Amino acid sequence: MNSLLPALAGGALIGLSAVLLMLAIGRIAGISGIVGGLFTGGAGRPGWRLAFVVGLVAGPFAAMLFGAPLPEIGIDASVPVTLIAGLLVGFGSRLGGGCTSGHGVCGLARLSPRSLAATLTFMTIGAAVVFIARHLLGA
Repeated sequence: MNSLLPALAGGALIGLSAVLLMLAIGRIAGISGIVGGLFTGGAGRPGWRLAFVVGLVAGPFAAMLFGAPLPEIGIDASVPVTLIAGLLVGFGSRLGGGCTSGHGVCGLARLSPRSLAATLTFMTIGAAVVFIARHLLGA
């Protein structure tokens, strides 16, 4: 039960931040769109986008002030594989018109059929890739 509490708190904070962003400035909390808008000059002023991204990065450090340990980051893949995977995720989120945070958290909450289709596609392909990589290729 103890390990469930941080996950519940994190999920609640993600939901709260999505609601607050929508109420405050009418924007969807989709990370790929927010970050992409920083580089492409998305609609509106970039200040809120930068503040959102800084908040994502600063969050674990802020939690440290309340006694939480920094999460351990472990990446078993090589640097080239990690870079290629990151580029594929970026390409996929642009192709899909958003990422799992935008579609899965915000879109599903708004009962968007497009977001349901996108989230089901993301999750199905993700599960298939993990299965293939771990069980068929032995990676």
